[in-house]
Amino acid sequence: MIEKMALNYIWIGFFVAAFVVAFIRFIVTGDTEIFKTIIDSTFSSSKSAVMDIALPLTGVMVLWLGLMNIGERAGAVNFLARMVGPFFRRLFPELPRKSPVFGQMIMNFSANMLGLDNAATPLGLKAMQGLQDENTRKDTASNAQIMFLVINTSGLTVIPVTILAQRAILGAANPTDIFIPVLIATAVSTLTGVILVALRQRINLLDPVMMSWMGGIIAVIGALTWWIGSLEKEQIEIVSKVGSNLLLILIIGAFIVGALIKRVNVYEAFIDGAKDGFNVTIKIIPYLVGMLVAIAVFRASGAMDDIIGGLAWLFDAMGLNTEFVSALPTAFMKPLSGSGAKAMMVEAMQHYGPDSFTGRLSCLFQGAADTTFYIIALYFGSVGIRKTRYAVTAGLIADLAGVIAAIALAYLFFAE
Repeated sequence: MIEKMALNYIWIGFFVAAFVVAFIRFIVTGDTEIFKTIIDSTFSSSKSAVMDIALPLTGVMVLWLGLMNIGERAGAVNFLARMVGPFFRRLFPELPRKSPVFGQMIMNFSANMLGLDNAATPLGLKAMQGLQDENTRKDTASNAQIMFLVINTSGLTVIPVTILAQRAILGAANPTDIFIPVLIATAVSTLTGVILVALRQRINLLDPVMMSWMGGIIAVIGALTWWIGSLEKEQIEIVSKVGSNLLLILIIGAFIVGALIKRVNVYEAFIDGAKDGFNVTIKIIPYLVGMLVAIAVFRASGAMDDIIGGLAWLFDAMGLNTEFVSALPTAFMKPLSGSGAKAMMVEAMQHYGPDSFTGRLSCLFQGAADTTFYIIALYFGSVGIRKTRYAVTAGLIADLAGVIAAIALAYLFFAE
């Protein structure tokens, strides 16, 4: 029962914590502006949820759902599903053996790994709808949906384009020096999430097929890390800018060519798929507004600052090295808000320097995981899931593993 109501308790907790902190600030410090600040945050965040997130997402959703429909009619999605079938059938044992959702999921995972957020979101929503079609309890997250969601919230990214670009803009001596630590940290987060959910769902991780696929994935990521790490700064920037987008163009081209070979009316297929984009966007607006307003209230009350200050005092009292504490705002903000975490990362690099320990660790936090609460609200909201079971808990534990790994890697790579 607690797991099914986890998101409900967390949502209420944001408001309760904000109100308690606000009243304490008002009584103890005489801060008469605190309540106005909180109320203002509700208006600004609700407007942002619709005007800055949902409406801009509509165009992207229309585009990519149309393209995905072309890919499905061309047989490309089914081809991908057959390729990953042996592995995904064991990772998602509930799904039918030849389910097209396997191909949809691999498209979403690929876009995430390449840092193509604009493409990853509509592809992920399409896959979530495919999983919902197989779900027999429409208001409750299925095992397959939880596994899919946790892999997404762990934020596995091979090319952290936006982080590298931001470091270059702020004048880092070597913007790409965080590349390998970020890749390792996000891999730790993803593996933790997968193992945790697999154990909960009693999936046999020692199955030879599972072992070979996971070993192969780790080997490919390791080889890619070695190759990119061996490149010069300018070459890495070219790979980041050109490689992922070129691959995306090739995928779109392959969809269209495949559809032409099968004599599909490509434009009609695009329109038929694109029609669903607007409906999906409208459906997720209440979930986005509800979650983003709760997060904004929590931030505006100053509760986040108090938590970080308390942790700094605790670690200092324990005699531990507290150098990492100044980067924690990014880590705490990441599960709540992608834009907020990015702002924290930029602020840390501006204040401490992009090549400082804090600046680099903030980048690792930004790349180690994804916006768990936003993804849960977006993906589950798009298909009407209200009972999330242990999805939130598993996602947050994966985030925590990524944070711990990021701290350890920062000391290993960047401590003086």
